[in-house]
Amino acid sequence: MIRSFRLIGAAGIALAVLALGGAPAGAADGRVPLPELAKPKGEACVEPVDVMRRNHPDFLKAQRDDTMHLGIRSGKYSLTGCIECHAAPDPKAKDPTVKSIEAFCESCHTYAAVKLDCWSCHNPKLTDAAKQAAELDTLIAQMKAAISEKGATR
Repeated sequence: MIRSFRLIGAAGIALAVLALGGAPAGAADGRVPLPELAKPKGEACVEPVDVMRRNHPDFLKAQRDDTMHLGIRSGKYSLTGCIECHAAPDPKAKDPTVKSIEAFCESCHTYAAVKLDCWSCHNPKLTDAAKQAAELDTLIAQMKAAISEKGATR
C-alpha cells in the first residue's frame, strides 16, 4: 500500500514538473529567449550590429591599449562613446538622472554566459566624489593654462 502511494506521488511530481517547467518564460518553442535591449540614442552604431556583436571585445581592447599606452582617450570605439549612446536611467538609483550601461551590457553577456569585469574599474555612474574629482581636474587644467599663458607673455 505504501509502495503504491509512493509511486502515485512520484508520478504526480513528474507531471507537475513537466507541466510547470516545460519551457522558459517567454520561449514558446522551448528555447532560451533572446535578450531584449533598449533602443540606443544615436542614429547608427559605429559599426553594423552583426560586426559589433562579434568584434566589440576586440575594439574595446584596442581602444584600451591606445588609451593606456598612447594617452588617446577619444576614438571610434571609446567606452565613453558606448556609454553616451547605450546608457539608460538606472532603475536602482534614487536619482532619476543617474544612468547606467550595465543593463545594456549585462543582458547579452548573461545570455552568452560571459562575465563582465569592466565595471570594476569603469563606472558610468558618477558619484559625488567622482564629480568633485572631475571638477578639480578641470580647475587644475585651467590653472596650468593660465600659468603657461603668463609665462609666454614675459
